[in-house]
Amino acid sequence: MQMILEERIEALSLLGDEIEKIAKDDPKLREAETRNPWFTQENIQLAFKGIRHLLDREKLIQWTNAYSFDQPLKVIGVAMAGNIPMVGFHDYLSILISGHKAQMKLSSQDETLLPLLHQKLVSIKPAFEEMVSIQEKLSGFDAAIATGSDNTARYFKYYFGKVPNIIRMNRSSCAVLMGEESEDEFALLSQDVFQYFGLGCRNVSKIYIPEEFDLVPLLRAWEKFIDVADHNKYANNYNYQRSIHLVNQKHFYDNGAILLIEEERLVSPIGVVYYERYSSQDDLKSKLAHHADKIQCIVSAKGWYQGSIAFGKAQTPEPWDYADGVDTLKFLSELR
Repeated sequence: MQMILEERIEALSLLGDEIEKIAKDDPKLREAETRNPWFTQENIQLAFKGIRHLLDREKLIQWTNAYSFDQPLKVIGVAMAGNIPMVGFHDYLSILISGHKAQMKLSSQDETLLPLLHQKLVSIKPAFEEMVSIQEKLSGFDAAIATGSDNTARYFKYYFGKVPNIIRMNRSSCAVLMGEESEDEFALLSQDVFQYFGLGCRNVSKIYIPEEFDLVPLLRAWEKFIDVADHNKYANNYNYQRSIHLVNQKHFYDNGAILLIEEERLVSPIGVVYYERYSSQDDLKSKLAHHADKIQCIVSAKGWYQGSIAFGKAQTPEPWDYADGVDTLKFLSELR
């Protein structure tokens, strides 16, 4: 018998409690880091913290109250990304809470952690076992959700084009500074820049600053993350970018962990954050509008800029903060 919504919410909220009990020396966590060195134990724990935030019972109730889940049960094929630990969890959560079945193609970069969480969920509510399957190749699905690069999106659109689908492409995030931020606020912003080594679509890769803004205090506050330069893969990227810009004699700011480079583009490489100066609020609005279809989220001090979130909050989205702004639950609740 299919579970009712209240049962699904209760079990998923209990999963949040179980995640807190996963020992930091669990061999599955070490296996994940061995397979993908970007998945440090610190970043895995950060991802767990974000998932626990999503699984708060009251949040799940508030989130689902806006939808009616009387649709027939469907099999949803999911092609997941692997840029940060368990980045596909929100799709997994959305499918299960809406009562559908998930057929998941995991990224080769992240094949260990989500199955671990699913085992924990099944131990809480065995009925979830038949609601999820992990496949090498997706087939026989009724709808699809796929996340990847702009290049893979073309393949996804072809492969999933005959069924209802959500196809996500490259996105990045940015920060808006007014020039009156405190050192503590700069430190909060550094979390949005450095967490997950900047690999997530919610990581800040570009900052917009007033014309007379002094970048030195900002870089000084960001030194709290200086240790990221000790990570081999991050250091390789940072040192490569530094060498390239030295050879090209292009001006940059450097604090030993990140380069700040003036650039109109939105998406910066690992080890670099782009900055761009604005002359007025209208100028800023115009610059942001130019990249609107590629911005995942905007952060600002205490969320002062309209439509933004506060510094330090980029990697703890709410359940209703949808990737690419596409309402996943609406999509799932309206499948017929």
